[in-house]
Amino acid sequence: MDWEPTFISKEQTKLIGFSFFGDPLRLSPGWTEDNEIGLLWNRFLRYLEQHGERAALAIKNLGTFYEVHIYNEETQEKGLFEVFVGAELADASLAPLDMLIKVLPATLYAVFIIHGEAIVGDWPMQIYGEWLPNSGYELSHQYHIQYHTGQFKGMDRLAESSLDVYVPVQPRP
Repeated sequence: MDWEPTFISKEQTKLIGFSFFGDPLRLSPGWTEDNEIGLLWNRFLRYLEQHGERAALAIKNLGTFYEVHIYNEETQEKGLFEVFVGAELADASLAPLDMLIKVLPATLYAVFIIHGEAIVGDWPMQIYGEWLPNSGYELSHQYHIQYHTGQFKGMDRLAESSLDVYVPVQPRP
């Protein structure tokens, strides 16, 4: 993992997709297609297969996907949080009724690139528990993004995969 992130500023980003709230590892621990996150991705991709023409009208780029983990008070206490998977929204007026729209605020992001087996490691603890406290930055919002542009090849091809993680930050006062 690249512990010296790059920094990018992004304008407000509108996404379209599906979400889950709860303990995503309740059904199956770890990185697997059998946990709630894997099931959510399968639901989203199946939807795109079945309703591709309709969904494609509302999506900016069908080759770029987002997995957003949104934290709240229950995250620390109970391990509950929202996971949203989707793509960037092109036109809200064309959004299918059965899909959700999520708006991410304009912010600065620390971008980490995670390679190979480290993808299934404890990189959140390394980012939030080690890098962030020593970085001169603090969180600007309570979420992070896993940004997918085809570099993640699947659980069976971790060695040749990478994952971009965007953490919203601001300089510590």
